[in-house]
Amino acid sequence: MHLVNVNDALSKEEQYLSLLPQIEALCEGEQDIIANLSNIAALLKQQFNWWWIGFYFVKNNELVLGPFQGPVACTRIQFGKGVCGTSWQNKSSIIVDDVEQFPGHIACSSQSKSEIVIPIIKNNEVIAVIDVDSEHLSHFDDTDEKYLTKLSEYISGFF
Repeated sequence: MHLVNVNDALSKEEQYLSLLPQIEALCEGEQDIIANLSNIAALLKQQFNWWWIGFYFVKNNELVLGPFQGPVACTRIQFGKGVCGTSWQNKSSIIVDDVEQFPGHIACSSQSKSEIVIPIIKNNEVIAVIDVDSEHLSHFDDTDEKYLTKLSEYISGFF
């Protein structure tokens, strides 16, 4: 059992810099992807107190809900639909400051106000996405994108 400890008085970037090696240590030696992603979601939710954090896997040409932390979520998302499906389609990260302004936003929870989605890419194909929601407008920024992208690159090695 690894205890993860990051001082939340640090800047957001310093928190990520402290978390990423701890995530790698937490997952070291564990081969089960569900176990690893479950712990990663729990750790990130605990550290940043996001409304929702989770993973969707590409299965049979749709995104299917994987490990997450937060309230009940949408189970399946179609290619190109909502923020997650658009990130998958474009093979790129998306930061949405106000989900009400995103065309075709899928409202899994009315509490969600802003969102970031990072694709997990292996062999130039999106195999999953990291989805994070906040109950605050304009919650995510380039720092989140930078370090969640680094995390997605690490996670792609699980597949």
